Amino acid sequence: MTFKTFAAAGTAVALALTGATAFAQAPGAAPAPATTAQPAMTHGAAVPGVCVVSVDAAIVSSTVGKNAQQRLQQIATQVNAELQGERTAIQNDAKALEGQRNTLDANTLEQRAATLQVRDNAWQRKAQQRERELQVTQQKVRERLGQEVSPLLRTVYQQKQCSVLLDGAVVFANPAMDLTPQLVTALNAKITQFTIERERLDQPAPAAAPAAAAAPRR
Repeated sequence: MTFKTFAAAGTAVALALTGATAFAQAPGAAPAPATTAQPAMTHGAAVPGVCVVSVDAAIVSSTVGKNAQQRLQQIATQVNAELQGERTAIQNDAKALEGQRNTLDANTLEQRAATLQVRDNAWQRKAQQRERELQVTQQKVRERLGQEVSPLLRTVYQQKQCSVLLDGAVVFANPAMDLTPQLVTALNAKITQFTIERERLDQPAPAAAPAAAAAPRR
């Protein structure tokens, strides 16, 4: 790698980290279409016992979902700031070395370039690890939200006396059959936020506790 390529290296990783924790929608949710003015829609009679819901939309619309999204974005910003600071230092050192190309002997130039390469490789590994950490963090947040929603969904289903519940497989439905608003209300009443910290994959696993001494045989 030449000195000049240090300035561009790692850009793809940093850009990937920028959106690594996007939580605009839960897994499986379709992208929201562009909204345009539409005439009021009329519906047929609600089908007794048939209910629909969008769990993804309920999570995204809930207070806890919005707070989780905000926290995940904050973590991603912190990670990017950490990586960008190190990236800038490597780039500046590479530029300085490039400016000394004609004043340093070949052996010194080669040694300093090799040192820069080692730093750059370490940064690349660190950036990839941070990206994995953000992905694990996001997945754990989604799992926690799913745990919070699951019992509430059962409750609103029973309260509405549904016989069938469809999630995500319906294009249009009579609003009287939609449990999503009730699910959002129930989720807001249950929880508004929880602690979210970045998962760290570089910390050593805790040492195993020593085995208890066996009791003497009688």
